[in-house]
Amino acid sequence: MSGLSLAEEVVLLSLDDETGRPVGRSGMAPDLALAGALLMELALAGRVDSDRERIWVADSTPTGDTLADAALTQLQAPDVPGDARGAILLLARESPAAREAILARLVEAGILRRLNDRVLWVFSDRRYPKAEDGQAEAEGARARLRRMLLAEEIPAPRDALLLGLARAAGLLPLIFTEAELEQVQGWLALVTRIESLNRSLGTAVAELRAGRLAG
Repeated sequence: MSGLSLAEEVVLLSLDDETGRPVGRSGMAPDLALAGALLMELALAGRVDSDRERIWVADSTPTGDTLADAALTQLQAPDVPGDARGAILLLARESPAAREAILARLVEAGILRRLNDRVLWVFSDRRYPKAEDGQAEAEGARARLRRMLLAEEIPAPRDALLLGLARAAGLLPLIFTEAELEQVQGWLALVTRIESLNRSLGTAVAELRAGRLAG
């Protein structure tokens, strides 16, 4: 089992495996995926609960993780949306800052390197390639998801959530070839429906992503 949080693993999955550049545009899939990951982390810690219609704070005790606790505080604000879509949109507003904090944390842990380049000597090009000593942790989520799907393993609840979130946010093409994804569609649909949390948060992320792409 990985020692990284779901939010950290989602950020790693959102980086191009070769270049270390963030994939997608700010405010779309990566932001929604990170917001969903923070909610799932809080649910696994027993801080939030949900059903098909609502999501609510069940325990306001801090978790000890700075980013998760910031999300928990946001969810306790007056007039906070009581459904999964609203909660994800609320947390997604802070996703760019949360992602920068997670990237800094991963650099400090020796899992990623931070490279600041220039394109045409003018435009900043910041990349986060894997650090040599941190490759196993950086590639851990990809390796687990590939093994689970291609070998049709039943995932642990936490990995089922990560898989469902990666699917909803459109991150799976970064992990699998088109032929591999076509091969595992049936098993993927099955294992991402096991967890009720996947059915609420995963569906909300997918719907929000589809709406933004259409817009």
